Amino acid sequence: MKRKTIRVSELKMGMRIILPSSWVDHPFLKSTFVISSQDQIQKLVEHGFEKVIIDASTAPPEEKGAIAAEVLKPSPPHEWEPDKLVPADLKEAIRDKNLSSDEKAAIVYKSSITMMERLLEDPKAENIRQVKREISGIVDLIVSDAATARSLLAITAYDFYTYTHSVNVGVLSIMLSKELIGGSYAHDLHELGAGFFLHDIGKVRIDPAILNKPSRLTDEEMKIMKAHPFQGYKILREANQLTEECRIIVMQHHERSDGGGYPNRLKGSEIHLYGRICCIADVYDALTADRPYKKRLNPFEALKIMKEDMLTHFHRELFDKFVLLFA
Repeated sequence: MKRKTIRVSELKMGMRIILPSSWVDHPFLKSTFVISSQDQIQKLVEHGFEKVIIDASTAPPEEKGAIAAEVLKPSPPHEWEPDKLVPADLKEAIRDKNLSSDEKAAIVYKSSITMMERLLEDPKAENIRQVKREISGIVDLIVSDAATARSLLAITAYDFYTYTHSVNVGVLSIMLSKELIGGSYAHDLHELGAGFFLHDIGKVRIDPAILNKPSRLTDEEMKIMKAHPFQGYKILREANQLTEECRIIVMQHHERSDGGGYPNRLKGSEIHLYGRICCIADVYDALTADRPYKKRLNPFEALKIMKEDMLTHFHRELFDKFVLLFA
């Protein structure tokens, strides 16, 4: 391997970069990877990188005149050791009674993102089972500690990475579920929480080049993307994790009350209550996330669009309850 140091501003799609080996020194899943989107370059800038090392023995696709095959194929999974899958800070923060609500929320949120990031890199049954167990603690925290729950709601990040989105939708959906069903014994909030956090797990079977594309998807790419709810359902069924109702969250979180959703174009009462809850949180978080081709909306703008232009997508009573979370 021939190494060369260049400025981040000189990076091009297809270049292989080598970052410091410690995960805490950078925000990416791997220390060595191929640049596949402009967003990755922007993320380097945001985290203070001015220069990076590249593998100069591999020419970027522009120089080859073709898209590098490596950009288009999923990377092999990293095998996370059980004791490293879940950050120790997560458990400690949930138990620590000396932390303020804001401090607790910040640690829980950051640790949850790290946990989801690692799970999505290696979503085997054992890891799903362990993450599900930790999500139960997050659910208990949100249900029992209103101040920390509000702080979690206030600090949600606005990037569109699947692991950040998973945590945001998980927190929002649990908060809405709490308002709707309270502590009802007919609903297991631990199971629901796991379903909400794992709603996008099917994206691990979608081509990274499509997931990370810095522009709008083509019709063919969108068709592939729309397979992720069913793929997620299959992953959880194959792993024998979560109840059938919670696997339905994964399957139905893109269904719309007016029948315009996917994958099964369900309507109204055909959509499970839990799927409806996740749908609202999913759309809200998508609208408030930065995209390479679309600036994020602030919470008021997002809720206004959901009410005025998208209300037929949602169950009206659920949406009204959701709006009250931000009051």
